Amino acid sequence: MKIHEYQAKQLFAQYQVPVPEGKPAFSVEEAVDAAKAMGGFPVVVKAQIHAGGRGKGGGVKLAHSLEEVQDLASQMLGMTLVTHQTGPAGRLVKKLFIEAGQQIEKELYLSLLMDRATASVVIMASRDGGMDIEEVAAKTPERIIKIHVDPLMGIQGYQLRRAGFGLELPPAAMKAFSSLLANLYKFFVANDCSLVEINPLILTSDHQVMALDAKVDFDSNALFRHKDLLALRDLDEEDPMEVEASRYNLNYINLDGNVGNIVNGAGLAMATMDIIKKAGATPANFMDVGGGASSEQVENAFRIILADKKVKAVLINIFGGILRCDVFAKGVVEAAKKTGVTVPVVVRMEGTNVDEGRRILADSTLNLTSASDLSDAAKKIAAAVN
Repeated sequence: MKIHEYQAKQLFAQYQVPVPEGKPAFSVEEAVDAAKAMGGFPVVVKAQIHAGGRGKGGGVKLAHSLEEVQDLASQMLGMTLVTHQTGPAGRLVKKLFIEAGQQIEKELYLSLLMDRATASVVIMASRDGGMDIEEVAAKTPERIIKIHVDPLMGIQGYQLRRAGFGLELPPAAMKAFSSLLANLYKFFVANDCSLVEINPLILTSDHQVMALDAKVDFDSNALFRHKDLLALRDLDEEDPMEVEASRYNLNYINLDGNVGNIVNGAGLAMATMDIIKKAGATPANFMDVGGGASSEQVENAFRIILADKKVKAVLINIFGGILRCDVFAKGVVEAAKKTGVTVPVVVRMEGTNVDEGRRILADSTLNLTSASDLSDAAKKIAAAVN
């Protein structure tokens, strides 16, 4: 789950991670009032969307007067902000963050993320922070420092110093940086984050370090431990179909193709999408209904997938283990009747009671085609859409 910059900074402040003074604004009037509360100029007017690259897209602007704040807020609120992370469709700006300007001596980069390959938390830092960090990573990766932290041991003093030395911080800033990084690590672990990124982390003229930006992703599978964090979720920033699927415990990701998928198991879903592509079609979604899907979940999966106008056919790929094939087949037939499926549906089932499941599908009067195996299913679904 992602959150906005202003929300991340509010959480940072609770963990003594230094951030500039700032206030969110949801209207032009609130933006002007927030600027007044800063006590001086310049201030920064920042569009709040769940995507990076806002500066290059025109979503971060300096204002030197209340009139400029009013003009910029009027321009940004309601605009469609397009960045390299939003894609051409962009994101509608509904929120702003008004922040006090800072005397920046140097811009740095700092992030923490999980490395599943080493079962560790990785600190990534670079002396080259700011809007072109992607270019730094692509052209001069040696300028990015990586420090692996054993989560059972926690972050150690020598790792804090190594990060500070790697950033070439002046001695006067080392203590402040070590405190910031130690507190950021506490925040990362305590809240089950999958990513925390500060770009830029700034060094001020008086040798202080401060998070000028903040990006936080939480592990959605751990949110049951953090009910307070759920209140920070902004559904306007998420795909409406993905939000709808989450209400029924369905793992759904919208894609650009024309073949809808219903699969039980994330790994099987990935393999299914690969085989669809190989057969000459393109998946329209990732949909994992889980190992113990009920007929109600299957019905909701059908309804969500068919709401996507791009979908020209649906492929169901089920391995009957926990979920028996006959039970699933009954659910498919029931769901197809209720949702009024009008596109071809190809069903591939293997596992417990597969023969009974195939009989149930064959006896239905619906446009359901059984496939003998996954290869056969891919060929039939490709033929249906092409």
